Amino acid sequence: MRIDQAINIADLQRLARRRLPRAVLDYIEGGADDEIGVAENLRAFTRHQLVPRFLTPCGAIDLKRELFGKTYAAPFGIAPTGIAGLFRPRGDIMLAEAALAEGVPYIMSGTCNAMIEELPPAAARNGWYQLYVGHDHAVDEDIVRRAADAGMEVLVLTVDSQVRTKRERDLRNGFTVMGLKFGRKLEALLHPGWLAGYLMTGGMPRFGNFSPYIEDGKNALAVWKFMTSHLPGTLLWEDVERYRRLWKGRLVVKGILHPGDAVHSVELGADGVIVSNHGGRQLDRCPASVDMLPLVRAAVGDRAAVMLDGGIRRGSDIVTALSLGADFVFTGRATLYGLAAGGVPGIRKAIGILRQEVESVGRHLGCNDVAAFGGQLLRSAQVEPRGFSV
Repeated sequence: MRIDQAINIADLQRLARRRLPRAVLDYIEGGADDEIGVAENLRAFTRHQLVPRFLTPCGAIDLKRELFGKTYAAPFGIAPTGIAGLFRPRGDIMLAEAALAEGVPYIMSGTCNAMIEELPPAAARNGWYQLYVGHDHAVDEDIVRRAADAGMEVLVLTVDSQVRTKRERDLRNGFTVMGLKFGRKLEALLHPGWLAGYLMTGGMPRFGNFSPYIEDGKNALAVWKFMTSHLPGTLLWEDVERYRRLWKGRLVVKGILHPGDAVHSVELGADGVIVSNHGGRQLDRCPASVDMLPLVRAAVGDRAAVMLDGGIRRGSDIVTALSLGADFVFTGRATLYGLAAGGVPGIRKAIGILRQEVESVGRHLGCNDVAAFGGQLLRSAQVEPRGFSV
């Protein structure tokens, strides 16, 4: 199968599986502990059914969505996904360029391989920056300054990564960004396309945004050691206040599941929150993002943007999230499969597949505009969570 023959995200996933070594693919697909959280993110969407409406004019649907003063071509974007340069050389740049070409936002990961300064100016202005807070506030604040200098207008403060989690696939593979177990190295030889890119770029990619803070910034191992000593740091509510004062653009708090945390984020000046369980990669037994979305929406109301990531594989997932109250949706693994399978064309294919599916589903619902998606179009089987005090 070629990229142009892919008809859904699962096809791109299969192409990615053929190209990537097992341990590298496991890093994309794996989660914490028993990976219940990963599976639940997917399963939760199936508890909602979309009720079609016919006999209405719906020849075309307007997919454009305004967010933070910008109009995007679709109501979804690319979530932050770390070490994309391992899946394909220049992976972070490719994600940014594809997002710009497709008219959707791209969130640059706090553990990306490229440097902020390597983004083309137009892609940087279209990009948001995700910050992981570390031990040295001076380093973090300088990274934030660099993001602002590049033209980025949205800072995404991620709050759910203060604990190193037990990702058992990576442990079995001996996976770190600096190496693999011997058996997995042998298996990697069966993937010459990936291996050629890996060798041509000098081996494991470095974490570019941390390279200015050590003397030997071109040494990938030295940069990795610095980054792992810096992250994760401790993030408290006073840090949210501090970054609100520091950052002049839009501030988004990512990793929110509890409605009380969402409300407090907004009270401290956040312009939006991303309801997220980190793709099931942090706390395995936490609820699916989409299950907590209605509670967060109800708690926040119209005071701030409410967004979602986690479990997005179909356009119907995006429509469901929007119908449950999300202003915008982000997908991570879907565009990573596209990146691994075919670089920029693969990412654009993933975005195009989701866009076409959103349009098709929307027309079945009798909607001419994504703003028409709402709870009246849903039949939900979920049991409402109770006992959450704001």
